[in-house]
Amino acid sequence: MSIGTFGNIYSDELITATELNRQPGRVLDKALERPVTITRNDQSFALLRREEVTFLVKAATQSKAVFEALTVAFSLLLGKEIGFEHPYGWLSVFEEDDLQDFIKELSEGFRLIDSSTTAWEIIDAIIHEWHESAVAIASPELADAFSAETDEVPLKSPSTQSAV
Repeated sequence: MSIGTFGNIYSDELITATELNRQPGRVLDKALERPVTITRNDQSFALLRREEVTFLVKAATQSKAVFEALTVAFSLLLGKEIGFEHPYGWLSVFEEDDLQDFIKELSEGFRLIDSSTTAWEIIDAIIHEWHESAVAIASPELADAFSAETDEVPLKSPSTQSAV
């Protein structure tokens, strides 16, 4: 399901509460095909399949996260200080080129929303991988490990080793 599917969410069929009471099966059958608006006095109620509501809630929640991450990345590019206490403060460990790559990757993932059923999982993976990279960059232990001189011992070919 895509966001585009809901482009005409309010071009649904209007049903009165009385009609719902008289023909609940017919109204539910209509709601299987498209959203239905049930009216009572000056009130309106949307009748949607549970999967559609779940998708809309997830889209709203995830869109907020994408917007927040992109806002932080752009703010950092503009030189604004973002503290690590911010949910996306971990982006501050990246340099400009990396932030631009993050913005590009996340934006491309978001563009898949209308064409891919796995777009939200892709977006989650992008944010997760960048966050893990930020943790690794910020870790003093990993920095020490990568910069440490190693005492490498070259391996000998098995044919040159003597039998024991």
